[in-house]
Amino acid sequence: MTAAGRIPETVERGDIDELIGLIDGLCLDADWDGLTDLARRCRAALERGRQLWPAAAHADYRLALEAPAAWAGPAVAPGRGRFAPGPLTEVVASTHGWSELAGELPDPALAAVVAQERALRGEDLTADRRVPAQLIEVPLALQPWEPDYPLATYRPDGAEFPSPAGLDAEGSPAGAGAARPTGVAGGGADDGVRALRDLVAGWTEASSGRADAVVVEGDARAAAAALGMAAVTELAPDDALARMAWCGASGGAHGRRRGMASGRFGAWWALAAVSDRLDDWPVPPEQLGAALDRLEFLAFEVPGPPTGWRLGLAIGAPGSGRAWAVSARDPADGAV
Repeated sequence: MTAAGRIPETVERGDIDELIGLIDGLCLDADWDGLTDLARRCRAALERGRQLWPAAAHADYRLALEAPAAWAGPAVAPGRGRFAPGPLTEVVASTHGWSELAGELPDPALAAVVAQERALRGEDLTADRRVPAQLIEVPLALQPWEPDYPLATYRPDGAEFPSPAGLDAEGSPAGAGAARPTGVAGGGADDGVRALRDLVAGWTEASSGRADAVVVEGDARAAAAALGMAAVTELAPDDALARMAWCGASGGAHGRRRGMASGRFGAWWALAAVSDRLDDWPVPPEQLGAALDRLEFLAFEVPGPPTGWRLGLAIGAPGSGRAWAVSARDPADGAV
């Protein structure tokens, strides 16, 4: 009996390991209709109280990752991929070009996210009218002043999420030097504080992480010192932007990954916030790039064991006399 012919009885037995093996067989046979049918049957079984969501999620993931666009695009639908290694918008964009996917993505909002993910991979979709323009707030092309963002690589059996340059394998910055406080921390309602906290919301809201953020009157060293940090090292603006986007894309130790399109948006939003440009959102790219060059960035050590997900970042805006800092960590063992 072919793999496709075994689908109904295998779904009825409900053995997850057997279903995963059947999914592997359907992928080897490039039987995308069969895989789509299996995913549909597993979702229908959930309505009857059968807990087949791991198989349904894995089937959707493999469709988005491996199938041609005619099958991969429809798999990227609201509510799908919750238990995949990453959002299906990022998964499908990692292995398909926009020209393949345009017209195959049924949900406009998700299509806009996929377009952003393709822009991160070097496509310039600025003039492509197939992208829902009303849903786009950051450019559909990388800007000359942006870094090479650390992009995810997806495989049938997992994924790799590289750290930006300057972070070790655990995401911890190496630091040197000393910071002296020159202002008083505060600003719970400050836009920059909120934006920096939002970058690590995946760690603090969906995982076991903790974060503190402050704004001070002074420079970046003062902001780092306000969080009790003494060891700092300078960061180039593009390195800082890559680090912010990496945090915004991550779900931390246990949270769901948000994807690099979300990370890039969060980094742009934070940059606009500390540059006092949120009232002009969406900020013209050339103006935001100029603002980036006027800022000062420092990395600092985050207290605790050097494991898990860690961010120590201070940002100074010399023109305003203010600075911000965020300290966040999400240990892989859950012990904060």
